[in-house]
Amino acid sequence: MAAVATLSRQFRLFAIGSAFFAIATVPGLAASIGSGAADGLCFIGSWFFTTAAWMQLALSEADRGSDRGLGWWSAAVQFAGTVLFNVSTGASVWAHTVHAERREVWAPDATGSLAFLISGVLAVMVVGWWSPRSVDWQAGWINLIGCIAFGISAVAAFVLKTGATVDQPLANLGTFVGALCFLSAALLIGRRHPT
Repeated sequence: MAAVATLSRQFRLFAIGSAFFAIATVPGLAASIGSGAADGLCFIGSWFFTTAAWMQLALSEADRGSDRGLGWWSAAVQFAGTVLFNVSTGASVWAHTVHAERREVWAPDATGSLAFLISGVLAVMVVGWWSPRSVDWQAGWINLIGCIAFGISAVAAFVLKTGATVDQPLANLGTFVGALCFLSAALLIGRRHPT
């Protein structure tokens, strides 16, 4: 019973974190509220992501014990990615130089996005390549699409020597789409484990 309650809280935290990222990157919102406020929303959301990812890692450890299969590796890599998002979103709130933007914001964001992509592929390998009636399969693939969108966002957010990003609207759109995918996957799985 405690594991189910923890699983339920985990998906709630993923949903809340995703909602913060989605709200922060709604097209046109940053222009209205300012990029600092949007960055702050992402920073808050990253902590919900990290807490949920830590819970998922702890649950996979409890389920498997010393047998570290694909599910555990997916959770471990995802947790590392969320920690990197804590670093990048936190740095985006305080970084005010091009060097800091590249080193402290973009580098951990890109590495975190790569970790999410690896985690998403491992998760799909766990649920299987084709089982469309399975809620786990549906959530796994939606999650992987979100990981791909975050990866596109990271590439588009590369900071040039001038201080501009390669494609800021695409970077925001990738984060927005990814966050909506993560939110959808969390709600899909969360419905199976109500409190």
